[in-house]
Formats: sequence, C-alpha cells, structure tokens
Amino acid sequence: MANQQRRKGFKLNLYWMYGLITVGLLSMYWLGDQSLTREMSMTEFESTVKSGGVTKIIVYTNNNEAEAVLSDSLAQVVFKAEHYEPKKGVVAKAKTDIPSSDKFTDKVEQWKQEGTFTGEVTYEKGSDYGAWIWSFGPIILLVVFWIFIMRRMGSGGMGSGGGIFNVGKSKAMLFDKENAVKVTFNDVAGLAEAKVEIAEIVDFLKHPEHYTELGGKIPKGALLVGPPGTGKTLLAKAVAGEANVPFFSMSGSDFVEMFVGVGASRVRDLFRQAKEKAPCIVFIDEIDAVGRARGRDANMGGDDERANTRNQRLTEMDGFGSNSGVIILAATNRADILDKALLRAGRFDRQIYVELPELSDRKEIFEVHLRNVKTDGSVDIDQLARQTPGFSGADIANVCNEAALIAARHSKQAVQRQDFMDAIDRIIGGLEKKSKVITEEERRSIAIHEAGHATVSWHLRYADPLIKVTIVPRGKALGAAWYMPEERQIEPRQALLDKLCSLLAGRKAEEMFLGFVDTGALNDLERATKIAYAMVTYYGMSGRLPNISYYDSSGQAYGFTKPYSEERARAIDDEVQEIIDSQYRRAGEILQQYQEGHHALADLLVQREVIFTEDAERIFGKRQWTSRTEQILQEGEERRRQQDGEVSAQPDTTPASPDDDPPLPPPFKTQD
Repeated sequence: MANQQRRKGFKLNLYWMYGLITVGLLSMYWLGDQSLTREMSMTEFESTVKSGGVTKIIVYTNNNEAEAVLSDSLAQVVFKAEHYEPKKGVVAKAKTDIPSSDKFTDKVEQWKQEGTFTGEVTYEKGSDYGAWIWSFGPIILLVVFWIFIMRRMGSGGMGSGGGIFNVGKSKAMLFDKENAVKVTFNDVAGLAEAKVEIAEIVDFLKHPEHYTELGGKIPKGALLVGPPGTGKTLLAKAVAGEANVPFFSMSGSDFVEMFVGVGASRVRDLFRQAKEKAPCIVFIDEIDAVGRARGRDANMGGDDERANTRNQRLTEMDGFGSNSGVIILAATNRADILDKALLRAGRFDRQIYVELPELSDRKEIFEVHLRNVKTDGSVDIDQLARQTPGFSGADIANVCNEAALIAARHSKQAVQRQDFMDAIDRIIGGLEKKSKVITEEERRSIAIHEAGHATVSWHLRYADPLIKVTIVPRGKALGAAWYMPEERQIEPRQALLDKLCSLLAGRKAEEMFLGFVDTGALNDLERATKIAYAMVTYYGMSGRLPNISYYDSSGQAYGFTKPYSEERARAIDDEVQEIIDSQYRRAGEILQQYQEGHHALADLLVQREVIFTEDAERIFGKRQWTSRTEQILQEGEERRRQQDGEVSAQPDTTPASPDDDPPLPPPFKTQD
C-alpha cells in the first residue's frame, strides 16, 4: 500500500517543465504593458512634446525614464514607419532617458509656460518585469532542469531496475507470500519425470532435515533444457507456486547493460538478496544470454561485459563464500553453447531435460487447455493427441485457441471436431488460399504428385499412415498431405528408406504419368537429401562406409574444417546418390504396380480437392501394416493400471503369429 501511495504522489517530469515555461510566457504577454512604445533621444522627445498632441507624461523616478502618451494623430506621425493604426486598448507612447527627475520637472514647467504642453504629469516608480525575467529566467530554468534530472536518476526514471545510481542493482522480481504465484504442478500437464525432479528440489527446501540427517547436501542448481515451448518457464512458475519460500525470477538479458561492470554488480546484488531471504529459489530464464562458453562470444573475445557477468556468477554459485539455502534454477534451449564450468557439479548439479511431449503427455496437455473451452461430444482428445506429433505444449495451446476462434468465426455454440482439424491444418500448413488462381493443368499436376505420395506410403511398412490429402493451396504450398507418424524411440534403417521412398514418390509420379517434372517437389527433395546424408555421415548406415559417424554433439570439434578427405567426400556423395536413386526406382515400381489405384486417387483429388483415409481404404483396401500408435497408448495405460494395483499383471501366453510385427521393448530415451 505504501508503494501505491508513493506512485500516486506528485512527480516532476518533462511535461511539467513545458507547462511552467508556457505559463511564464503567457504571464509575460498578459501582464506586460499593452502599449506601442518608441524609444527616442531627449532632443527628439522634446520636439515631439512641443509639436502638440501629448496628453500625459509619466516620469519614473527610480529609472530616470520618461514616457509621453501620444494622441492618435500624433502617433500616426511618430509611428509612420510602423504603419500605425489606432486599436482599442493599445496606447501609443514615446520613451526617453532623462538626466534626473528634478531637471526634467523644470523642463516640463518650461513647456507649460510656453503653452506647448497642457497635459497631466505623474511621477511613478518603474518596474521592469521583462528585464528581470530575461536576466534570471535562464538560471531558474537550469535549476529546474537539474532538479528534474536528479529526480529521474535517483527515483528509477532510467529503467525498471532503477536510475543511474541504481543501475547496478538486481532487476529480479520477488515472489513471496504477499504476491505468490498461482500456478501449481497441477497446471503443468505431462513432464512427469521433470516434475519429479523439480518437486524433489522443492521438498529439499521444505524439509531439509530429511536429507541432511543422512549426510546429503541440498543441490545448488538445476538446469532446465529443452526445445522452445515445452514448458520450462511454466515449470519454474509452478515451483514458485508450490514452494513456500521466496522465489526470485530474472531473465539472462537483464544482466546485460551498456555500462561496464553492471552485469557483475547485478549478479552480486541478486545473490546478496537471495542470501538474506534464504532458503529461497532463484530462477534465471534464457541463461545462455550470459552463459556462453569462453571463446565463443559474439565479439570473439573473453574480456567483455558478458564474460565478467558469467565469471561473477560462477564465483557466486560455487566460490569461497557461503551460499547455503539458495537453489538456482535456470532454463535454456541452447545448452550446447553454455560454458562447461557453469555445468559442472557444484554449480548446476542437475540437468533436467524438458522434451517435446509424447502421445500420453499430449493427451494430458489437451485436457488442461480444454478446461475453459466449450466443446461438444464430437471432440476426441485421443485422436487430437495422435494427430499432433512433434507439437510442443505451446503449440497445443495455440491449437485449442485457434479452434475456439474458428468456431466463434462461424457463430457456433460449441467447438467441434472439425474446428480442431481446421486449426491443426492452419498451424501446420498455413491459411487456405482458395482465391489463388491455379490452372487445370497445374491442379492435375498437383493431384498426381500428392496421389503419388499417398499411394506409395499406403503400401510401405514403415511409412506414416495417411490422414488427409488436399490440393487446396496453403501458405506457400500448392498441395499438402497429413500423416500420422510413428513415435519411435529409434529408427530402423528400413524405416528411413521407406520415408525416402514416399518422399520421392511425388516426383516419380510426375515423371511416369505426366512425362515431365516440375518445381513442386522442392521440399520433398530437400528432406530426402538431408535424410540420405544423415544415414551416411551420422548413422553409419552406408554399405561402403559402414559404422562411421561424423556427427559432433559438442559443436566444437571440427570448426571450419571437414573431418574427412576429398576422396572420402566423393565416396559420401556417391553413397547418398545411390541411396536416393535406389529409392526413386523403388517408388516407380510401387506406382507401376498400383497404377490404377493411383489414377483413381488423383481423379478423386481433382474432383473433391480433399480426400481422407476412408477414400484410400476404399480404393486400395485396408492397409496391411496397422499403426502401433494406439497399441503403445493402450500398453501405457495398461502399465499405469498395473502400477496402481487396479489389475494384476498376467503374462501373455498367446503365440505370436509369424506375420506379426516383432514386439517392441519399452520406450526409452537416449542422450544424443
């Protein structure tokens, strides 16, 4: 409340200065003498008085000045050069300097005796406000401007972290009992393993005796690593909501400033505040902004502001000083560029990988984001989770929001299944461009191309099951196909070859059934080339160059040089070309075998512009190799029920059919 009252108080800013200057100028104008005055010598003044027409003379005793009020006729003569015109409220005057008021009085008496002046004579004390303002006004303005600058610098006018005198203070936001965060672990869907480790850190702070009595030490830091949008910052917010300890939140970029030494000063101030509030948690988002490995900074130098900030953080996290009770949480999606000294045990003891959600995780995320979305019975969360492979938590939130917007755009009472399908299409492929002009020849070419992909993928074991094919332009694409990829932990060599074959099928269909090829296969060829090179240079899946990998996970080993000779480079190129050529021929053989089905699918595409899985089943029959996505989902649910004690685990005694797929081991992750 005290802070709010201070904010409502008077603050001197630049607009107040403008107002004061304006008031001063207006005062000078309105309070000044509304007259037209001409200064002249004493001789000219005397001749003016003797010419007649002077109605009054005013003598200023303290300034030794005299003014003569002129009649309109005389004013026209005196101000002839200024083209004087009589105006209401404007008095014409002649002004001169006099030796003294006594001598000038004698002169006035002489004029009266001569009969040249018969008007009134008054004696006043003069006051020159204009001269005073012009003399002292600039000094006053400088004083006001100096006060204004000092107030701005001292009260935080140069940024949220304070003014010039507070530039070295930390900008961290403090969340405690007064302004607690409302997000909890219940609001974080999926991320089961990450939540376990994070919850353990929270428990360290709540019940440290459970661990210290056995000789354990509270970890000093945990690093959240993962792709953008996977929920790293949300997880940190949940920690702030769950922990009953102070929580400092700050971005890595907040340490960087144009002044030298500011970053290190802010690090010291942050840890000083944290030690005063211990036990507490400090969260640094996007730590890669000031945690780059030495020698990899943008200016190729180590002795700069970022390096000083990084070194100060290293010292504060694990230096000679005591830092007990302060746990550091940090998030980044570029852990590969962080300094190794920052990642060692004793600083960041744990690296928690927050990866893209799997099938079951996506289902939980949809359930969380659909809490406030009004849906009807047509929405199947399981199907939505299966149709969004590779989506992050932020992407799924965007799908739910986009579906609600689409439903509102069509004035629906609830969000339906089709709205979610349109939202997914919108996010993956872009906005439909039905107004784009496409000739019939182009539509036929696009239909044959997309039908080629659908035909070949339908008859390959490891190819992704088809969901939808369209020739309606979306974004930059003239046509698109949606598949439901298998979420395998490891990719067999045959799965990569099947993917290559289905990618090249569109170009092969153009060559076989149109007699020419066009530029529509650019994206397919790009992806196919990358997969082929990865098979040869990364995964060691080449016949001539087996079991060799030139992949560098650290990103520092090879630099600007290739780790192989020119002869080996030619061998790699030959192997890549051979893999692509063989799969191109294989795609042609499949298209030749199912030529009639391909033509039927292409004709249907030209006619309806969109086809679905049901259309492919009607033309080719049911797909021989069923997707294991639902099997994995059912197996996962079965394992969870067994762990909860709902059902007892019974061995499966059903003999395996020779035609069945070999059983898959439980899913696991490998650290790449």
